[in-house]
Amino acid sequence: MALVQGARVLVTGAFGFIGSNLAVRLQELGVEVLAFGRQHGEDDLASMVAQADAVIHLAGENRPADASAFERVNVGLTQLLCNLLSAQQRRIPLIFSSSAQAEAQNPYGQSKLAAEAASQQLAVESPCPVAIYRLPGIFGKWCKPNYNSVVATFCHNIANDLPIQIHDAGAEVRLVYVDDLVDEFIARLSRGWDGLEWGTVAPEYVVTLGELAQRLNEFKQSRSNLMSGRVGGGLDRALYSTYISYLPAEKFSYALPVYTDERGSFVEMLKTPDSGQFSFFTVHPGVTRGSHYHHTKTEKFLVIRGKASLRFRQLLTGERHELILTADRPQVVDTIPGWVHDITNVGDEEVVVMLWANEIFDRARPDCVPQKV
Repeated sequence: MALVQGARVLVTGAFGFIGSNLAVRLQELGVEVLAFGRQHGEDDLASMVAQADAVIHLAGENRPADASAFERVNVGLTQLLCNLLSAQQRRIPLIFSSSAQAEAQNPYGQSKLAAEAASQQLAVESPCPVAIYRLPGIFGKWCKPNYNSVVATFCHNIANDLPIQIHDAGAEVRLVYVDDLVDEFIARLSRGWDGLEWGTVAPEYVVTLGELAQRLNEFKQSRSNLMSGRVGGGLDRALYSTYISYLPAEKFSYALPVYTDERGSFVEMLKTPDSGQFSFFTVHPGVTRGSHYHHTKTEKFLVIRGKASLRFRQLLTGERHELILTADRPQVVDTIPGWVHDITNVGDEEVVVMLWANEIFDRARPDCVPQKV
C-alpha cells in the first residue's frame, strides 16, 4: 500500500513508547491512526480492523504482575487480531513487532514465539501480507524508565542526579533507535510486499553497560566542562537526543561563566574534542580588543550587534587590511595566522561578536602573541 494522505493504519499499543513515536510520524504524513490501547476491548478492535488499510501490531506484555498475561495478551490478542484480519477477506498488510527473546526459553519469549506462529498462519491462509520483526532493545524519547529499557533507566537517573546500578559493566546490549524503527515500518508499508517476510532494522548498535553509562555521564558533564562529544551521527547522536529528552523542564537551561573586564565580556559556549570551540565576546564603544597574532590558531568572527572595525597587519611584510563589520550585513571574517589583528567598536552601542576558534584555548600554550596592529 502507499501511505497516502487519508490512509488508515491501525496501531495496537498506540499509547506506549514505540506506538506514540509511530503515531506522531504517521500523522505527520497525513495518515489517520486508528489507535488501539489498553482501554479498548474486542469490539473496538473489530471495528478498527474493519476500517484499516494496514495494521502495525505493537501491543504486548513484557513485565506483567501475573505471568498469565503473557498468554492472554501476547498470544491471545495476536490470535484475535489475526482472526479479525482473516475474516475481512481483503489485503491488509500486518507488521508484527516481536522480540529477540522469541528464541529464549522463558514465558515471555515463548509467548512471542506463539504470536509469531499465529501471524505466519495468517500470511499463509489469507490475502494479508505479514512482516515479523524480532526486535532487540528499543530506545528513544518517551520510553518509560525503570521498566524494561536500560537506556531509559540510565538516562532518567543520570539526568535527574540519581544513582544507576551496573552488575556487569562488560555485559553487552543490542539496541535500535526508535526513529530508525519507525522509518523502517513506514518504508515497509510504502514499498509493500507479498506473503511472509522477516524484517530487520538498521542500524543496530551493540554497546556494553559500562560504555553506555560512560557516554551518558559525559553528556551530563558537558554542561559544566562545555565539552561536546561527537553527537552528530550514529549511536552517540541517538543516545544524546534520548538523554536530553529525560531532562526535567527546570534543567532545560544552564548557566555559563562570564569573564568581564573594562573592554567587555567573554563567554565560552561549547568545546569539541578536535574541532575547536564556540564563544562570543562584547566590546564597549570606543574600545579595542585583540592586538595579537597567532602562529597556528585561526578564528572566525561574526558581528551580530553593533559596528566594528577589524584591522590586520602582515607580520613580515607590513601589509595592512581593514574591514568594517555591521550586524545588518552579516559576514564571517577569518583571522589569519601570521597577521596581527584587532577589533574596535566604532559605533554607539555595544558590539557583540560570535567567535569560532579551530582549537580549544590552552592557557599553557595560548598561541596568542601580543602586538599592536
